[in-house]
Amino acid sequence: MTDTIAVAVPRKGRPLEAVLQRVAEETGAEEVADEIVSTLRYEKAVTKGDQTPDRDVYHRLADYSDLDDPAKPDFTLLRDDRAGKPRRIVFDSVTVSAGGVNLRLVGREEPFRALRKHDFALGFDSADLVLEEVVELRPDPLTRIADLNARIDPHDTDVRVVAGMGDTVYHTLMATPETLPQGGSPSREFLRDYEGELCISPRYERLVEAVIGTRNSDPLDFAYPGEDEEEEAAIADTGVGVYLTVTGSTAREHGLVVGEELFPSETVLMENYEETDETAERVKELFARAETETEMAIY
Repeated sequence: MTDTIAVAVPRKGRPLEAVLQRVAEETGAEEVADEIVSTLRYEKAVTKGDQTPDRDVYHRLADYSDLDDPAKPDFTLLRDDRAGKPRRIVFDSVTVSAGGVNLRLVGREEPFRALRKHDFALGFDSADLVLEEVVELRPDPLTRIADLNARIDPHDTDVRVVAGMGDTVYHTLMATPETLPQGGSPSREFLRDYEGELCISPRYERLVEAVIGTRNSDPLDFAYPGEDEEEEAAIADTGVGVYLTVTGSTAREHGLVVGEELFPSETVLMENYEETDETAERVKELFARAETETEMAIY
């Protein structure tokens, strides 16, 4: 009998797409992955008002899901907390064959926290959540995913990072030209002598402290974008800030100089080592990138 293992994954968004891409690459399940991604992208457009469906949400949900076949994706409804927004269709589960194991991908709002509660042995989530919740803050900055495990207090959680999925977007330091010294650029070195406000998203305060180091963050005052204000515009008003960016084109449109890439925001495979068994080890071997796995800190 083929072993089955449940793996926690995000219900929507870039991290889920990164997981599905890797699953498709390793298992040949491209058709299932494409179906899930296209469905969720359409439903996101519906939620944003960019698409007008011809059926209500319950009929669409019934059409998308197949409860009788675990190899076909199931979806569910998630209440959108934003004012005036309807319930949104999100990923629920699917089973694919991977390396002699039945891999049951199970959607969770917070896969990292599900692992912390010992609900799963393995799961995928954004590395950002690990920084925000469990890494120790130290004077020196945290710069690589490979160094995450060395910053996790073993008394705080049994979860460790196994490998990144490569869907990298960087938390990047940026500033207005007026804020920078002549010939200077936004960097951790620049922050050593900078005193003033640093504009960040409120949910990233601990993350920013970790990636610039408390030696740099202690003298700073965090500022935050106003409600419905674009982050890049708020950073331009403040003078210096940290924001997730791929190309930095929007930041430059606001007159910002795009500087040092502080830390990769990447989807990572995690394990709760107290729950890991032989089946979980086989799945880890399947999805861990060799070059990343060899760099991960020993724990």
